[in-house]
Amino acid sequence: MRNYFDPASIVVILITLVLFITALFYKGFTHDLLLEAGVFLVSVKLILLSFRNSVFISDLKKELREIKELIKNQKVNDN
Repeated sequence: MRNYFDPASIVVILITLVLFITALFYKGFTHDLLLEAGVFLVSVKLILLSFRNSVFISDLKKELREIKELIKNQKVNDN
């Protein structure tokens, strides 16, 4: 998990969770709960998109390294 999330992202995740739980107990189970849940779900979605982008970038870097190695090997074999 630490490979994909920097410390600032982890802090934001924890603050968002704490604020949601605090709002839940402060406001109670009223109609405002839907608003609080919506804000929380938007935050979770942004965090998941960030995680997905991190995984995609690491896979892309791996593929680029493999292509680079193939090009180097091809140059060595041509000489």
